[in-house]
Amino acid sequence: MSPLVLMRLHVDALYRHDARSRMVCSNEWRPSPAPLFFLGRTRQGSIWRFRADLPEELCAELEALGERESEIARLLESHAPIERIWTGPAYALLQPARPAADAVAIGAANADLLRGGFDAWLDDVPHRQPFLAVIEDGRAVSLCASVRILSSAHEAGVETLPAFRERGHAASAVAAWAEAVRRSGALPLYSTSSDNAASQRVAAKLGATQFGVDFHVSGGRPSD
Repeated sequence: MSPLVLMRLHVDALYRHDARSRMVCSNEWRPSPAPLFFLGRTRQGSIWRFRADLPEELCAELEALGERESEIARLLESHAPIERIWTGPAYALLQPARPAADAVAIGAANADLLRGGFDAWLDDVPHRQPFLAVIEDGRAVSLCASVRILSSAHEAGVETLPAFRERGHAASAVAAWAEAVRRSGALPLYSTSSDNAASQRVAAKLGATQFGVDFHVSGGRPSD
């Protein structure tokens, strides 16, 4: 797939959209608000997406700014309070990778393996499949699950307990998750922030293909 096609899959997996391709909310079983603005840059071009409640004239002004991120943020701030600005690489896991450790599939029958570190994920187990975890001493120490799901693509959510980081466990969990997603007929996607060097190292270890860079701005409702 081309980088631009991958970026389109990526943003469609991240957010639910209305008939105008405006972002309504996150694409999760427990949705959260969509960002005010999303820009996905690739070497083949860029994709812009706007939150559904932004005025048409503001969307036109934002698109006219092209990829000038600082100006986009300033314009949005004049219309709505800005809560967060995010930028970071987006990857596709196109090729199988050999994990450093075994990971097990997590389901209803063995979800108790998450207790004692990942209790906040327990309710997610039925809704975020495939769900893989690396186990040590009878409990999960690193996990990777599908946090945004389309029939054609899944987005990875990854977490490792602090005491077990830098041991290759995250790469093992992601590799096992990606293989399970590919077996389902979908494409595994992985994105992270520009300041998360550890997460970027996981992508590099797995031979992930970077197809673009995300930039999005989150905030409250536009002012009248």
